[in-house]
Amino acid sequence: MALLHNKCVAVKGISACVPKNIVRNIDNLIFPENDINAFIGNIGVEEFRVSGDDICTSDLGVAAAEKLMDELQIDRMEIGILVFVSQTPDFHFLPNTACIIQDRLKLSTESLAFDVPLGCSGYVYGLSIISSYLSSGQIKKGLLIVGDTASKTTSKKDKSSAMLFGDAGAATILEYDEQAEGIYFHLATDGNGYKAIIVPDGGFRNPFSATSLVERSNEQGLIRNSVNLHLDGLDVFSFGISEAPKTCRKIMEYLNIINDDIDYAIFHQANKMMNEKIRKKLSLPENKVPYSLKHFGNTSSASIPLTMVTEMRTDLQQKTNRLLLCGFGVGLSWGTAYGTFSNIVVPELIEM
Repeated sequence: MALLHNKCVAVKGISACVPKNIVRNIDNLIFPENDINAFIGNIGVEEFRVSGDDICTSDLGVAAAEKLMDELQIDRMEIGILVFVSQTPDFHFLPNTACIIQDRLKLSTESLAFDVPLGCSGYVYGLSIISSYLSSGQIKKGLLIVGDTASKTTSKKDKSSAMLFGDAGAATILEYDEQAEGIYFHLATDGNGYKAIIVPDGGFRNPFSATSLVERSNEQGLIRNSVNLHLDGLDVFSFGISEAPKTCRKIMEYLNIINDDIDYAIFHQANKMMNEKIRKKLSLPENKVPYSLKHFGNTSSASIPLTMVTEMRTDLQQKTNRLLLCGFGVGLSWGTAYGTFSNIVVPELIEM
């Protein structure tokens, strides 16, 4: 069981960046109006952001990181590790986008920099990776960049994904702090469900070919090709409402804490119906569970930090908050983090 405590680590700041281009689901001309209204009512996404051809996930992440480092007045030479968590990197196979970002941000060449190709659980996993490096004190500062431009992978004719996913990037800076309690984690994986969220073609198992671009309709009438995102909504829903409450309970039992010891629970913004079932299973009050879904959709690994920036900025900057962070999805993988976030720097949302 992957229950971890990475000691002596503190989160110092969080920032987020989204494209300026807003897509409103009500304006969708492909799907019937009744289907659109039902989607908005059940899933909770009214609009989301879409990047142009000239914007990649790394651009959103770099903008967020630049702003955050400037506001924290960070010496870039002190960043000892950079982790880039994304399923939509600049290049398909090589080099790691993190290496390119290291150069763009002018971080020290003595820093570690690598990609982690995770999605919905990626923010929690990214925090666990960087905090594990920092907890020994041998590396003092770390930069986590997460995000996806999922709009580049979805079929506009696929009702399960075309109105759900938005583009976003986020940056988090963590530091070694001998006085900090650190962050607790529970992490888990079940690769048996890997087909529930998948882009079938484009890798070495199923290389891209001419047939990869052929659109096909499945039994639900969802139209997509083999380089589009394929989402099995029922399997993902069952997985989410089962495993997300379990991982939250496991870390709470491990720490011997109750709901009163949680100021906010920030879940991956999967969809409103799923997240509300998770919230109710955990008996968490509505005011402790913020949402960014309405205006930004499901933004993959950026959804937790984006929610913190857009919905919790004042509290995060002015108070000490005990936070439960839970990500779950593609892989299938899931994880929960619990920690105290004290008066952190949170710049206003960046648009580009």
